[in-house]
Amino acid sequence: MRNLTVSLCLSLCACSTTGAAQNAPYVLQPGHMDLEIGPDGNTVIFDAPDGLVVVDSGRHAAHAQAILDHAETITGKPVATLVNSHWHLDHTTGNRDILARFPQAGLVATGAMEAALAGFLARSRTAAVERLADPTLPADARARTQRTLAALDDRAAMVPANPVLADGPLELGGRTFIVHVAPAAATEADLWLIAPDEGLAVVGDLVVAQVPFFDTGCEDGWRRALDAIAAEQWTTLVPGHGEPMTRADFTRWRSAFDSWLDCAAGKAEASGCAEGWMANAAGFYAEDERENVRYLAEAYVAEVLRASADQRMAYCVTAAAADPA
Repeated sequence: MRNLTVSLCLSLCACSTTGAAQNAPYVLQPGHMDLEIGPDGNTVIFDAPDGLVVVDSGRHAAHAQAILDHAETITGKPVATLVNSHWHLDHTTGNRDILARFPQAGLVATGAMEAALAGFLARSRTAAVERLADPTLPADARARTQRTLAALDDRAAMVPANPVLADGPLELGGRTFIVHVAPAAATEADLWLIAPDEGLAVVGDLVVAQVPFFDTGCEDGWRRALDAIAAEQWTTLVPGHGEPMTRADFTRWRSAFDSWLDCAAGKAEASGCAEGWMANAAGFYAEDERENVRYLAEAYVAEVLRASADQRMAYCVTAAAADPA
């Protein structure tokens, strides 16, 4: 049975993925949303003079293997740089697989993983150890949990040596991207980037097409991050989960996001806020995702967005500093 802790989806589970799909001049390897075994985030692969630039590595072994297959079989190029948009494990667990095969690849991310390993993910590690001590744990669940535990214990594959701290141009794999750091948004610090040659914005979980994942999210910082995304020059946006968006799609999704947060800040029933999301975000989730999306939209309002201030500040401590006012 599902429960929220939806954090288990982000920290203890794994899921299967579809294969890499070519969408020249970049490759989008789509993730998957399954709350029983956990989501995989989208991966974007760019070609660069020094090799491939991979943004997010997914969770499941098959997702990471598809990235490696693309590098070794399709392009014959090494992974030059691995970028993590944020620390959630459905975007970072595959780091170990990629860096084991391409140890020369640099890891580019914010410094938010440090606090996550000491807090949110430390609790996840304890839960993983407890699960593995259960002799009745099915073999497939045991393998997923062992994979999670191995990732959590491989600090070198998770924590960048030189965290990205500020916005600006950054050379990755021999080409220039425009990177942005969003404080106190979907996590303590999210990294998103613009690929000018492709007119592409890759924004991680600052946009989750189906429903925003608010386990570690902060409303004010997240709204500011969406303001910043809207102000940039791009034609296509790749969210952390879901299909690529046009600017019109993003504008409609953002309107649904704002309405949902406004509802959560009011006195309406959480179920009513969920119904509003379902209506306003229609088309951003597949029919077979409907039940999970409705469940998350209601649970995040009831259990996260309406949690006590001290609980929320565990992840939004940088929000005041991020406020330009």
